[in-house]
Amino acid sequence: MKKFDGLNKAMVEHYAPQPGRRELLPPLSEKAQVALMCRMLFREGWNEHIAGHITCRLDNGNILTNPWELAWDELTASDIVTIDPNGKILDSDWNVTPAIGLHLQLHELRPDVHVVIHNHAHWSGIWANMQRVPPVYDQTGAHCGVALPLYNEYQGTFEDEATSASAAEALGDAKWALLANHGSLVVGKDLRQAHLRAITLEWRCKRAYEVELAGGGVPLSDEEVEKVAITDIHGFPFCWEAMARRELRTDPTIVE
Repeated sequence: MKKFDGLNKAMVEHYAPQPGRRELLPPLSEKAQVALMCRMLFREGWNEHIAGHITCRLDNGNILTNPWELAWDELTASDIVTIDPNGKILDSDWNVTPAIGLHLQLHELRPDVHVVIHNHAHWSGIWANMQRVPPVYDQTGAHCGVALPLYNEYQGTFEDEATSASAAEALGDAKWALLANHGSLVVGKDLRQAHLRAITLEWRCKRAYEVELAGGGVPLSDEEVEKVAITDIHGFPFCWEAMARRELRTDPTIVE
């Protein structure tokens, strides 16, 4: 029997969303998509009370972000805040986190990055606190490749501009990072790609921790990981939509 080595590139490109196919979601505003992203990731373990922020840069250069005052599992599309590239609020009575500077600097440094996600996620937070990078033990944990930087020069929270600038520069061209004794950081070209990276990071960290508790295991080789890492091109086919539908079934008011 031929060994299954994950979705190949042709399959991924074929199943990426294309015009003319049956719609998997109703039409969604840009703010509704960001609100759904918050709800989806909350369910995945990115849920440290009111901590954490997602930014999504629009074509006009403005940025959508979640308000500081609301937890990720309660906000709706109407709560999403629009800010300019300097962080000035354009259309909301809510506030944005003082730590938004990290996101703004990443958007400025990385033209390829339109989505930035930071929180103190459950499983990746454990590895960040141990200051260790988790091995990859299964195909799902391998979706986004091997390299996972650990930024280990903790200098406090990201309200300080010099600290956030240092972290943004240290990320380089990476897609994600563990922030030692702090949390997790994920970037992407769009919400679909960033979603896959965020859920893959948490899965990888969860599985690695469970394997360690069970007495250890044999990680996948870097070569094997790279064979199944190609689903990161567009995000995993249909996954973003399926997880969005789950949230809409639970609370249809998210998009309002």
